[in-house]
Amino acid sequence: MENVMDMIVKFATTYGIKVVGAILVLIAGRIVAGWVRKGVRKALERGDTDPAIISFTSGMAYYAVQIFAVIAALGAFGVDTGAFVAVLGAAGFAVGFALQGSLSHFAAGVMLLVFRPYRIGDYIEAGGAEGVVKEMGILTTVLHTPDNIKILIPNGKVFGDTIKNVTANDTRRVDLVIGIGYGSPIQKAQEIMAKILADDPRVLKDPAVQIAVAELADSSVNMIVRPWVKTSDYWGVRLDATRKIKEEFDAAGIEIPFPQMVMHQASE
Repeated sequence: MENVMDMIVKFATTYGIKVVGAILVLIAGRIVAGWVRKGVRKALERGDTDPAIISFTSGMAYYAVQIFAVIAALGAFGVDTGAFVAVLGAAGFAVGFALQGSLSHFAAGVMLLVFRPYRIGDYIEAGGAEGVVKEMGILTTVLHTPDNIKILIPNGKVFGDTIKNVTANDTRRVDLVIGIGYGSPIQKAQEIMAKILADDPRVLKDPAVQIAVAELADSSVNMIVRPWVKTSDYWGVRLDATRKIKEEFDAAGIEIPFPQMVMHQASE
């Protein structure tokens, strides 16, 4: 019994302080980690940072402090932390190598959330697809196409390609190419198209509508028609103007030709 008591006293004397110190380090590390997480979150919120970035960054800061506290506690307990850190480094390298594709998408997602080339609700063309942005995640961007198909694009593909944000600006130019026959009067065609656009309240007065002859093609005189509209009115104006131009040209006898070839037979 005396030997057992001596062993307990010796153990408590040798390791008791170390155990208490390690526990105190862990408690302090947890408290400091919470402070760091709150501080990082508040700092990012003041900068109007994306919520996904705030959550991820504050979480990473929290766990980094916790890992540091665990290593410090092991050191206080007398454990050789050098080997432990080496093992963590090797494990991190192995995981990073195995997930290098996902990590590239993750890095691209962070860049997209920081620089914001598009936002939720924008209509974009990126990564070989187009549609309305519904979700911006760390690894993927979710689009819904006009025919309501859900598309998930890896962020690495989005950030590494050209991004066209169709709805980023408040106004947009409608580009139409209208062909008329060589025998039809150009001035009359211009007047008809100018009136159609002037009567449409969705067409903006500034910048002014541009109507001009663009090309003398094989079968037609091609005219460019370029009104400016609000981005939300783009398709409505484009479709309505195309239909009205066809109707007014038919009423005025202005020919809209189709591709054709005129052959002349030489007399013998």
